[in-house]
Amino acid sequence: MKRRDFLKNTAASSTLLGLGSLPLSSFESANALEVKKITILHTNDVHSHIDPFPANHPKNPGQGGVARRAAVIDQIRKAEEHVLLLDAGDIFQGTPYFNYYGGELEFKLMSMMKYDLATIGNHDFDNGVEGLLAQLPHAKFDFVSANYDFRNTVLDTHVKPYKIFKKGGIKIGVFGIGVELKGLVDKKLYKETVYNDPIDITSHFAKKLKEDEKCDIVICLSHLGFEYKNDPEKVCDRMLAQKTKNIDLIIGGHTHTFLDKPIVEKNSAGQDVVINQVGAYGINLGRIDFYFDNKMNLSSTGRKIIL
Repeated sequence: MKRRDFLKNTAASSTLLGLGSLPLSSFESANALEVKKITILHTNDVHSHIDPFPANHPKNPGQGGVARRAAVIDQIRKAEEHVLLLDAGDIFQGTPYFNYYGGELEFKLMSMMKYDLATIGNHDFDNGVEGLLAQLPHAKFDFVSANYDFRNTVLDTHVKPYKIFKKGGIKIGVFGIGVELKGLVDKKLYKETVYNDPIDITSHFAKKLKEDEKCDIVICLSHLGFEYKNDPEKVCDRMLAQKTKNIDLIIGGHTHTFLDKPIVEKNSAGQDVVINQVGAYGINLGRIDFYFDNKMNLSSTGRKIIL
């Protein structure tokens, strides 16, 4: 995103999120062995922040850093059997590490942390489509973007619209959605990349994943932005949730929004959609836990972890 002031959040929080009509408390009487749990960890807009902020930083003293994030992720993986680690874009740009290494270091470190999937943010084009392509061999994880058409660029075939994971018998479909590049990124950087309407594309792929692929959880990795109060017609995560269906979770980026806790929006069918975004610069790690009972009823809890 463009440089702007953003909301600082200083307290960890958690919330109970009922998906469909079933709250987590419904599982209390169930046999623990019958409950399946899927843990989703996520970041967004890390912007090449490898080191923690300095101890004397006026807004984020001592916070963040790859080493701390890696340690927390490792602890969670040791405690939980079924974990996915996702990123919602703008991996690049923001410190001299990107200027010097061009994204190689970021991708190598994310690979060491065993990220499973990421989408593409506007700043990930800062060295052009050729620059992004050159760094992809360093990423031991895939990229998804459903509404960027790369067919006439060097990224053709390197970015898929979605990916499906299976964890503990649960099928999880994840697709990516990106912000409009025109006016935000120099045309010479994204070249012939075509931006397609996020709502139309989301409707298509969410239905495909939920109905055709029979995914139990559908996740949108979005770099649209959480909301635009001064431009209510601009597509954002809240609008995407309201105007589509078949999505269970939107993991957002772009607006550097520090949510106190995940929010829930009603989709076009009146069903719950969880939305979360954890600020920027690797200060926070998002966590959403999905629970299924033996009848495949779904509920979730969400929180952020301050690093």
